[in-house]
Amino acid sequence: MSQSLPDIELLSEVPSPTSAHARTAPLHHRSVYIETYGCQMNVADTEVVASILSDAGYRIVDGPEDANVILVNTCAVRENAEKRVIGRVGQLHGLRRTRPDLTIGVLGCMAQHLTDTLPARAPFVDLIAGPDAYQRLPELLAQTADETLLDTRLSRTENYVGIDPVRKEGTNAWVTIIRGCDKFCTFCVVPYVRGRERSVPSDEILRQVRELAESGFREVTLLGQTVNSYDDGQRSFAQLLDEVAQIDGIRRIRFTSPYPADFNDETIEAMGRLPQVCPSLHLPVQSGSDPQLEAMRRGYSIGEYRQLVQRLRTEIPDLAITTDIIVGFCGESDDDFRQTVELMQEVRFDSAFMFRYSERSGTFAHKGMADDVPDDVKGARLQQIIEMQESISRETNQTWVGRTVEVLVEGRSRRPDADGQPTYFGRSPQGKVTILSDPVEMNQLVQVKIERTTSHTLYGALQR
Repeated sequence: MSQSLPDIELLSEVPSPTSAHARTAPLHHRSVYIETYGCQMNVADTEVVASILSDAGYRIVDGPEDANVILVNTCAVRENAEKRVIGRVGQLHGLRRTRPDLTIGVLGCMAQHLTDTLPARAPFVDLIAGPDAYQRLPELLAQTADETLLDTRLSRTENYVGIDPVRKEGTNAWVTIIRGCDKFCTFCVVPYVRGRERSVPSDEILRQVRELAESGFREVTLLGQTVNSYDDGQRSFAQLLDEVAQIDGIRRIRFTSPYPADFNDETIEAMGRLPQVCPSLHLPVQSGSDPQLEAMRRGYSIGEYRQLVQRLRTEIPDLAITTDIIVGFCGESDDDFRQTVELMQEVRFDSAFMFRYSERSGTFAHKGMADDVPDDVKGARLQQIIEMQESISRETNQTWVGRTVEVLVEGRSRRPDADGQPTYFGRSPQGKVTILSDPVEMNQLVQVKIERTTSHTLYGALQR
């Protein structure tokens, strides 16, 4: 389904930060604590910010009590996330009682979304920087101002090419391959806070993955708001999967989140053919009703979504599919909701992120659609599908009892077993958290026979 894209302010070149009272000052703040909220894209962005500031001479610390600068990387997808961040920034402001020189900054999607209102809501914030301003953070932090310093203009070109994210040692690394979004779903603020789609050059992605493999990472997750829309002019998304799979040392490849309407035969064939690509897929549906999907401007029908799921499960054995679902979107009738319930019962998602609709300022829905489903109805519908999905997840996981799965060990669990002995956790190819009591080393691939399950977790014993 074609659609014209709305105009949003985008810049072809990166601007300098602005403030009515900004002035250059010596760099006093050298220790930085970064707190992250939201999706995997934000986690990856925090790693980019840490790299930029480390290269500028800053020391990245693990807690706010050790920092001269505190940066909060934020999410704007839902109102509750913004409220949490406002509250948290207020808590951090309390540290100024003993450290009056503390600098507090808000980064990311919420900074972009609330550019006009955040300075009034949190006047003690020194810096507000959007997702395309991170390369200018050293310059921003080297300035002082009598009022909040803002840099929230979007760029058509910023991909943070050449920056090696600061990653902690581990098993899985996030690699951003596409930034922004061109879909403009009526409920969604992402295109307005992250800008238009632009693919990271594939040579840069492959360079990063090779370096990750050399550093000992066994698994990479390719990231993008519409990750399977990737095309840098040299390689399609499927071709990129092929080349990443050829890199020595990379045993597992995941990607998130794909856009259902952008799935093609080439990508499905690659997923079924490449053993490194995990049989795990997050495939947001949002609603089981065609009228709701049309109102959301999702670009596909529920029949097309069903056909895609069937094709994926035919081509990829033991595929785990998870999803996103919104209840109570504008105009959702009892029949619309019933169709969502029926879809969930039919597809039997392994798990789902489920939300009641919350209006986001600036979106199509906010500007021209009535948020007309009562809150109590939204709440009741949400509770119904949460309980149903919990049961489906429990039953689906139960089918793994007695089977042996390959687990990539990520570390030691926080909870010991019933005898007080340490337990270890990792993930199966399907992305299911798996707990075992046998002593194992981190970053190893081990065979685990599943003995029991819950709706969220598999428990098993090491097969030697």
